[in-house]
Amino acid sequence: MPQHVQGVIAPGRDEPVRVETIVIPDPGPGEAVVKIQACGVCHTDLHYKQGAINDEFPFLLGHEAAGIVESVGEGVTDVTPGDFVILNWRAVCGTCRACLRGRPWYCFDTHNAKQRMTLLDGTELSPALGIGAFAEKTLVAAGQCTRVDPAVAPEVAGLLGCGVMAGIGAALNTGNVGRGDTVAVIGCGGVGDAAIVGSRLAGAAKVIAVDIDDRKLETARTMGATHTVNSRSTDPVEAIRELTGGFGADVVIEAVGRPETYRQAFYARDLAGTVVLVGVPTPDMQLELPLLDVFGRGGALKSSWYGDCLPSRDFPMLVDLHQQGRIDLAAFVTETIGLGDVEKAFARMHEGDVLRSVVVL
Repeated sequence: MPQHVQGVIAPGRDEPVRVETIVIPDPGPGEAVVKIQACGVCHTDLHYKQGAINDEFPFLLGHEAAGIVESVGEGVTDVTPGDFVILNWRAVCGTCRACLRGRPWYCFDTHNAKQRMTLLDGTELSPALGIGAFAEKTLVAAGQCTRVDPAVAPEVAGLLGCGVMAGIGAALNTGNVGRGDTVAVIGCGGVGDAAIVGSRLAGAAKVIAVDIDDRKLETARTMGATHTVNSRSTDPVEAIRELTGGFGADVVIEAVGRPETYRQAFYARDLAGTVVLVGVPTPDMQLELPLLDVFGRGGALKSSWYGDCLPSRDFPMLVDLHQQGRIDLAAFVTETIGLGDVEKAFARMHEGDVLRSVVVL
């Protein structure tokens, strides 16, 4: 029997979000209903609100979440009611050419729940990244549920569902940061700071944090940055070169998603170094680089989707490292809020006042 729950929707481009009653259908084949315990306020949700992803309004926002599986549909065997799970937005298919070649993190046919959640009047909702977790409950594909140790706090675990995983994975999986490497991270929000954590975890000798906000740079130091550069007052390319013997960094992680910061990343890397783009650009952005420079500098220019993670492998591992005290995921949680505070959280995000606001239900 369908359930009525409270959730946060974005009704139209740049309109204030509001709490509405959401209709959650019973799970169909391959689907699961999850009772949400916590969901981080991610910049991607703001992109949805602004219409920067697409215009399929209204959106049911929220995707960086953890909770308890309440019910499952026919054929679901990987999770059962009562399981504590982190939700992921790339449920791999297992049968596409990437999956069959043993590279499921590149899956070309990821899937979501087939049924749609609606408003009371029947208006179909577009769940953010196929999740829609600013709600008391949500409907997802069962493959979007990754079981982890229930001893971890939900507000911490949920952050692995997007931003923290994206940043750590950009360093570990996409950038292949190794022992003794020099790494520069441009943009020190939640994703950038997670890339710093991932770089230190991988054994990087020097991690240079770049941002225009001294507050964020100070936080980056607490996350493991060895050096900081305020790019509002200093040329970051020259500063990174000066800190790396004139050569540039082995890996530069761009966590902003803008052409100007990508160009900085491109020229701040060492010859044959790696640039990793993990910041999310908007559809209208264009990048221009001299093709001769692309050819002459060699190395690799990579995009990191979700930190090239495999949730079934990476989520439990990172929870385990957190519980061992080897990484401090709780440091990413600036504040906990309620469903009715999401619009204020977006404003605080824009002002740079928080690393992560987390909705707790």
